[in-house]
Amino acid sequence: MNTVAAVAWCPFPQRQSARDIADVLLDEGLIACANIVGDIEAIFEWAGERGTANEVAVLFKTNSELLERMVQRLGQLHPYDTPAIVAWRCDVAHPATLDWLGAIGAEEQE
Repeated sequence: MNTVAAVAWCPFPQRQSARDIADVLLDEGLIACANIVGDIEAIFEWAGERGTANEVAVLFKTNSELLERMVQRLGQLHPYDTPAIVAWRCDVAHPATLDWLGAIGAEEQE
C-alpha cells in the first residue's frame, strides 16, 4: 500500500474537549496522533459580527484513506455547531512517518 500522509487542523473552545475528542478518534482508529498546540487567539467574522475568542489548536495526523471519515467524525463530535475543520493530503513525508500512518486502520483491512 502506498500510504499518503494527511493532516487536519481544528480549533476547540478548551483543552479538555480537544483531549476528549482526540481520545475518541484514536479509539476509533481514525488518527495516529493529535498534537494539541496550545492557546491561540481567534479573530473572526461570524453572523455579520466581528469577534474574538481564546481557543486551543489541534493538528490531527492520519492517512489519506481515512481523511474524509476522520473529518466527518470530527465534525460530529466537535462542540461547536459549525467547527472550522480544514484538512489536506501531504505531498511529502518521512518514510518512517508514512509507515506509522499506514498502520492506522490496518487491523480493519485484514
